[in-house]
Amino acid sequence: MKIAITSTGKDVNSLVDPRFGRCAYFAIIDTDTMEFKFVENPGLRSPGGAGINAAQFLVDEGVEILVSGNVGPNAEQALRAGGIKIVTGVSGTLKEVVEKIKRGEI
Repeated sequence: MKIAITSTGKDVNSLVDPRFGRCAYFAIIDTDTMEFKFVENPGLRSPGGAGINAAQFLVDEGVEILVSGNVGPNAEQALRAGGIKIVTGVSGTLKEVVEKIKRGEI
């Protein structure tokens, strides 16, 4: 399964970015192998529709679950239409969040 986490940086000690559409990076994790891939958010520099652009990117990447601090209503609609489950209200480092995912707490 692929999980995307909004991230402020490109390593496991980075914080979960509280924003979705304008987050700096996405950490995309394959839960079968626990491989991490960090990609710059393509919606970050969009003049408008950042959340929708970011949502389409995650759909194209085959992400099944998004973990973030917050997701706006338009992005939420686009993510749900793409079959992505959304988990919001998450904070801490990526390392902490991944441990919670492993324990089934997220």
